[in-house]
Amino acid sequence: MMEMANGSSPHVFVLLGFSARPSLEPVLFGLVSCFYTVAILGNGTIILVSWKDVRLHTPMYFFLANLSFLDISFTTSIVPQLLVNLWGPRKTISYGGCVVQFYVSHWLGATECVLLAVMAYDRYAAICRPLHYTVIMHPQLCIGLALVSWLGGLTTSMVGSTLTMLLPLCGNNRIDHFFCEMPLIMQLACVDTSLNEVEMYVASFIFVVLPLGLILVSYGHIAQAVLKIKSREGRRKAFNTCSSHVAVVSLFYGSIIFMYLQPAKSNSHEQGKFIALFYTVVTPMLNPLIYTLRNKDVKNALWHIVSENCYGFVGKREQI
Repeated sequence: MMEMANGSSPHVFVLLGFSARPSLEPVLFGLVSCFYTVAILGNGTIILVSWKDVRLHTPMYFFLANLSFLDISFTTSIVPQLLVNLWGPRKTISYGGCVVQFYVSHWLGATECVLLAVMAYDRYAAICRPLHYTVIMHPQLCIGLALVSWLGGLTTSMVGSTLTMLLPLCGNNRIDHFFCEMPLIMQLACVDTSLNEVEMYVASFIFVVLPLGLILVSYGHIAQAVLKIKSREGRRKAFNTCSSHVAVVSLFYGSIIFMYLQPAKSNSHEQGKFIALFYTVVTPMLNPLIYTLRNKDVKNALWHIVSENCYGFVGKREQI
């Protein structure tokens, strides 16, 4: 993998990142380190609480635990290398490291799109079909939908990333970004990339546009169902059930749409780096905060686990 047969692939890539603004790099290093730590702790807490508290053994929290694990994996595939490059003068990543990075980030990005659509369907079943919810969202279906999300993302990554990896780069190794992203690798190629571009557009339609369409359709039905609820308390409960997911979807898709709708100018490319920084570092940090701060079940479960462990620790000390 480290060397192509025709010798056209470099041993290392140079990630230019934010090197054009050296005074900004120490600030970004501190901020990214803090955000990454909070993201790991927050998403790890969601996984722990969803596993430990039997009251959270429901489809909603099963998918939320999947999302948290995905966020940990996604941000970990990018942030450690970003911190190394922000801290020191060297801005390089090995060829193998770059390949792993765009395989994993492509896989997890596509998986998140599908998983968010699955979570929207779960909310649709809970609000629009409450009497049949447990029958519809049975454990086998939940596991199947989670597997479809993960394996679907893996499939599109294996196809798209492999086609990209086979492109001859003719020694080009300077990537004007802070991580290895598939479209940027394609720009380095010294051959026609029409096939790769067609595959990328088809994959984007299947794994970005279609899931977004399913999310919008699900929430269209949810909005109709909520409007039919006569009591204010009932509408408030229905809104609280969906508000966290809506916020997460808005952050994820909002940053993607804003980035890809920018005009093709040099300054917009610099803005694109900060938007990419937002959805790779900030969004994984905000997701657990959104679900924790707006969700009484998670807060109560977390408090129950903390108090239980504290009382157990005190009890053991008294016995000693």
